[in-house]
Amino acid sequence: MADGNSSIMKESDDVTLNFGEEEELDQQKRLKHPVAVFFHIFFRAGALLTYFLCEFFSSSFITNFIVIILLLCMDFWTVKNVTGRLLVGLRWWNYVDDKGESHWVFESRKGTPGSRKISAIESRIFWLAMVVSQILWVVFFITALFRLNFKWMMVVGVGFGMNGANFYGYVRCKLGSKKKISSVARNFLTAQFIRSMFTAGPATTKPTEETTESSQPQQP
Repeated sequence: MADGNSSIMKESDDVTLNFGEEEELDQQKRLKHPVAVFFHIFFRAGALLTYFLCEFFSSSFITNFIVIILLLCMDFWTVKNVTGRLLVGLRWWNYVDDKGESHWVFESRKGTPGSRKISAIESRIFWLAMVVSQILWVVFFITALFRLNFKWMMVVGVGFGMNGANFYGYVRCKLGSKKKISSVARNFLTAQFIRSMFTAGPATTKPTEETTESSQPQQP
């Protein structure tokens, strides 16, 4: 345990650990985790509906603010720690090493023979809820801005930030680290340029693939 943690601490860049292939989907149209799906939608829908309808039920900004923030906090924790892992096999987290440096880890679950595949419908529900809620928070922010309602802009900013943090984290888990993606793109463009210099006709190249081996750390 100590050796594993010490090896992690030596890394100074963001870490991407592929402990799976999220593309291995179960195409059966059924929910494997109905409770997780329910709460993945319930908290974020509750926060959005409370923001949209709160003035019809209560004139107290403080009360509405507290209710919305509580729903957002519960949604953030649920999506980050439960539904992301169960519905799409992704996980992101952060740790601070002995030097006080912050490190971000983005993981995807590895598919092994006999392991349970990700449900296609659950994956669609997960990403659709993430994208739609982020778009709605942007619309609410623009509306509050045009109305010059700065106190509600603050509430919308919290919602946009908390939902956006999960959205960004899971996109990084899905696509891999920026460093890895930029490296693959750079190698592809370099290979294409070199081939174009030595061939008269149009060059057709395939992007190079990088494989990185890293030990899977245990989550703190």
